[in-house]
Amino acid sequence: MKCLENIGRYASFWGPNPRSAGGGSAVGKTPKWKLSTKKAAISVLSAIQTLANPHTSRNHQKPILIEQEHRDEFVPYKAPSELPFYGRSPPVYPAPTANGTTPLWFHPHHLASLLVSNLTLQEKLNLTIGHAGPCVGNTAPIPRLSIPSLCIADGPASLRGQEYVSAFPAGVHLAATFDTDLMSLYGRALGREFHNRGVNIALGPVAGPIGRIIKGGRSWEGGGPDPYLAGKLFGKVTRAMQEQGVVAVGKHWVGNEQETRRRWDWDNGRHAVSTEVDDRTLHEVYVWPFMEGLKEGMGGVMCSYQRVNHSYGCQNSKLINGVLKQELGFEGFVVSDWDGQVSGVGSANAGLDLVMPGKGFWGSSLGEAVRNGSVSEERVDDMARRVLAGWYLLGQDRGYPERAIWGNLERHGAVDVMEDHGGLIREVGAAGTVVVKNEKGTLPLGRKRRFVCVFGYDAQVKASPWTNRDRYGGGYEENYGWETFNGTLITGGGSGSTTPPYVVSPFEAIQHRVRKEGGILRWDFWSGNPTPYLNADACTVFINSYASESFDRKNLTDKFSDDLVLNVASWCSNTIVIVHSTGIRLVEAFITHPNVTAVVMAGLPGQESGNSLVDILWGDVNPSGRLPYTIAKSEQDYGAVLDPAGAEDEDFPEDDFSREGVLLDYRAFDRDGITPRFEFGFGLSYTSFSYSSLHTTAKPRVDTNMGEWPEKNKEIVQGGHPDLWDVVAVMTCHITNTGDLHGAEVAQLYLGVPNFEKDGKTPVRQLRGFKKVGPLAPGETRQVIFELTRRDLSVWDVVKQQWRMRRGEYKVQIGASSRDLRLETAIILE
Repeated sequence: MKCLENIGRYASFWGPNPRSAGGGSAVGKTPKWKLSTKKAAISVLSAIQTLANPHTSRNHQKPILIEQEHRDEFVPYKAPSELPFYGRSPPVYPAPTANGTTPLWFHPHHLASLLVSNLTLQEKLNLTIGHAGPCVGNTAPIPRLSIPSLCIADGPASLRGQEYVSAFPAGVHLAATFDTDLMSLYGRALGREFHNRGVNIALGPVAGPIGRIIKGGRSWEGGGPDPYLAGKLFGKVTRAMQEQGVVAVGKHWVGNEQETRRRWDWDNGRHAVSTEVDDRTLHEVYVWPFMEGLKEGMGGVMCSYQRVNHSYGCQNSKLINGVLKQELGFEGFVVSDWDGQVSGVGSANAGLDLVMPGKGFWGSSLGEAVRNGSVSEERVDDMARRVLAGWYLLGQDRGYPERAIWGNLERHGAVDVMEDHGGLIREVGAAGTVVVKNEKGTLPLGRKRRFVCVFGYDAQVKASPWTNRDRYGGGYEENYGWETFNGTLITGGGSGSTTPPYVVSPFEAIQHRVRKEGGILRWDFWSGNPTPYLNADACTVFINSYASESFDRKNLTDKFSDDLVLNVASWCSNTIVIVHSTGIRLVEAFITHPNVTAVVMAGLPGQESGNSLVDILWGDVNPSGRLPYTIAKSEQDYGAVLDPAGAEDEDFPEDDFSREGVLLDYRAFDRDGITPRFEFGFGLSYTSFSYSSLHTTAKPRVDTNMGEWPEKNKEIVQGGHPDLWDVVAVMTCHITNTGDLHGAEVAQLYLGVPNFEKDGKTPVRQLRGFKKVGPLAPGETRQVIFELTRRDLSVWDVVKQQWRMRRGEYKVQIGASSRDLRLETAIILE
């Protein structure tokens, strides 16, 4: 959410908006053009033609920019026609009104309605916009009714920018645990830190980007490209955070999959990239994980910067009014990404409830729109009610902690909210570490490895990481284009980054362990070709791959790092490569080298990085992490989703999501018959497991609706049709530890939908269940239970506009990864 200051100066209140593609309508109203200090100008004639024709969209018009000092020097610019894009995103009006239909929301909305009925129009307007204050975002207080300013803060893995707060592992690292219990504990701890510092609204967790673009700059913030895994993480973290009393804001709604051209270019008048997505793909991939958070009571959703089917995310009435508030019954508020609003009336009528960080195109202008009938006062009432309902939902009206948010130049007492979260961070860090190669008994190291070399720039903390007080490692002002990070990588960059209280580097933790066990070390954090030590028992080589908000990655490898590994492996017969990475990092340059005996994908583990890693390397923790994405053998294997779309000189850039549809990551590899280097769900353990005794029970309850469609006459609640969450089948199997060490297995269930081969658009198999089992003692057996819901068995029917449970045979496979499938059965629906 990189801020573009004073963005509202560069376009009118009416903006580049209104009538098509989910925008609002301002036809017949007189726009009040604001003056600009920019020296570019967009065609007045084009704007006049748009206003004159009620069937012409202005959603893609460049803003009219009129010189304040040089009005007589106005030079028109002929914008390309937007008419070919008209109607790509259907308009859905009016904005649904939240009324507490969902039982969880009934009482909060009742209280909020009573309060809003006592507010003046100006007070209601003040609740819809950002104001100055100590937090990343601040609403206006209403002192006469004892309504405080609500504090909004980043982010999904840390209360960023503050002292005495923790730096948790990134979302993609948490996903690699495949452990729903840890996801809940993570959300609880994170929520407590926000709550105890008096933050009302936390900007997280993340379900978008989901990771469609392989080189996407922010994919590391969420749970990876499988919607089921990403959704479970999203739901568990949401519920746990809100149980601590802080409103969770899920982001970014929806289809925000790249940083390149993600925003309107106000200087050059060029539009943001448009996510061109069909209805089925939208629901089965990008909306799916959000449904999990909504079902758990999520109080806020952040709309995204880019366009979807040529309508900007924060004024897209189809997505906000139609899908989020109507189809999914969302009763909380929709907040803009920071300076993500691009129109006034259009965004109001399309369902936006709260603008951040300032007034955007609203403020007094929204009040004028209410008075002249462009926006109804009922719509403004609904905005205010939704914001206040979240406040009531989590009991923030009763004894909420005093706000404790400061800048680094403000003197204040310490408000320490870290508690014992370091221990949890260490546990999650180890649980999300994935061992992908382990030969010749290399790992665990144990006492037999007394002489250890530590090489590579990623082994030690960065020498000067606080050039930006809010972002560990560096802010936007310096990190643009980085491919690697000159220090150990514990987080990516941007608004989702963290502010660690300390960082345990790999070298610090290894040195402590080796010293404790009476061994010796040699180290080199700088050279690409370190001095050889032929008596070394093991040589660890630390490399990383960086990414950040504001730009997309250039490559999935880098030559310096690959050469470093190969140089060490040329003389060290026991080379262990550790990769800290914000996403997919190819390893073909060294993975088959005979002296590279172990490779560890160590992710983004947070402040306890070194301790988490040493727990794995020395065997204190038996690895159980699994890859939340597919690692290919070459970049070309990823096909059209490798790179972001949108050339710099395109006026209306597009990215066709319908090209691959729902077939992302392992689904695409399965369709195309491509053998990956390491498949989705893969990860090694220091022990082994067997699978047996698969049983199926369909229709576990007599009253379960097993029909093809959900019941028509049921009221929608937050999260969608209530039938979608009914359990329609139960699968059980047994897992046995057949090895010599205690360890945990991650059992994964994949489902094949009937007739998948006929439409060519349905995956061969898709994840529909996972369980972390253990730790199990050698020889121990444990039963695993998988519950499948109606939604798990359904596909989105674009004609009926409903989830359909197809008739026929559902193929069920259970195993250790998407390609290591040990058991198989079928569910038949007639």
